[in-house]
Amino acid sequence: MSLPDLSSTPRTALGRHRERGRTERDDLNAVLDAGLICHLGVIVNGVPRVLPTGYGRLGDLLYLHGSSANSSIMAGDGQEVCVTVTHLDGLVCARSVFNHSMNYRSALVFGVARLVTDPAEQLLALRTITEHLAPRQWSYARQPSKKELAATSALALPLTEASVKIRTGGPSDEPEDYALDIWAGVVPVTTGFGEPEPDSALRPGLAIPPHIVKRGDLAPPDSADPLAAHVHRGHRL
Repeated sequence: MSLPDLSSTPRTALGRHRERGRTERDDLNAVLDAGLICHLGVIVNGVPRVLPTGYGRLGDLLYLHGSSANSSIMAGDGQEVCVTVTHLDGLVCARSVFNHSMNYRSALVFGVARLVTDPAEQLLALRTITEHLAPRQWSYARQPSKKELAATSALALPLTEASVKIRTGGPSDEPEDYALDIWAGVVPVTTGFGEPEPDSALRPGLAIPPHIVKRGDLAPPDSADPLAAHVHRGHRL
């Protein structure tokens, strides 16, 4: 069962520009699904850390990738953490320095993280993360060995408490500044995929697979994965 739309909590309530807030869960999913890197905030030995890492969404659950030797990931188990994903869409140049801004889409998620220990769910988590970053790659590449799985960890974070904030459009200048002969507008910022660069150790004649060539056009598989229902049976998400 999908979670309801986002509701404000003391931690997710916007203090400024509340009109930029979004409350529909589809907006949260869109921001998360369009990203490639998230930032995990966690307390380790009383000191805050922010760790950039890969992730993937499966329904109303976020999986975060890490190493079994990563103290930040391991410290997140059973602890309150926060995760952010931000897209910079444009530099907003105003007529005054004060009114410069940025167009962006951002998501902030709070919750208690859970270290994935079940072997079947660990595979599901790694597949979700892999398919989010490189769709169709999980079934194309060699599957992880027991040694590789032992060296890899994943955190599961439910998407029950989150906020989304989005800014679009041009600058908001002071009325008297519109008469100034100063250019104002938006410089768009985009993220794209370039031409694949083959590894120098590839055997001659090995073609680039279509899903790599078309990476920019591919979306991650449907997050309503039937395997997830089987794996998550017994897990309280």
